[in-house]
Amino acid sequence: QVQLVESGGGLVQPGGSLRLSCAASGNIFSYAMGWYRQAPGNQRELVAVFTSDGNLNYADSVKGRFTISRDNAKNTVYLQMNSLKPEDTAVYYCNANTRVSVVLYNYWGLGTQVTVSS
Repeated sequence: QVQLVESGGGLVQPGGSLRLSCAASGNIFSYAMGWYRQAPGNQRELVAVFTSDGNLNYADSVKGRFTISRDNAKNTVYLQMNSLKPEDTAVYYCNANTRVSVVLYNYWGLGTQVTVSS
């Protein structure tokens, strides 16, 4: 069982920056880890992810502005968000998942609100 707790959200002006953190209760070394977001009326969408084979994927809308990183020693994943736009406003969720044989273990945090507005 893995528990995820996000932090770092808030209100920021367009062009500003925020750094989100996701602290995991367990060892996440073998897990794929990522950030997703959901704006009102929209489906949850991928923002940035470390895949299970160690690759990085970013949504086209955030490439060049957002950077995902992880510190396995601290069981923490970060999302550095720069040059924020109003359309980045959403609840941001941390995800961790791993597959053991045919079973997928998939965990979500409760989310942290990011609001980009002047």
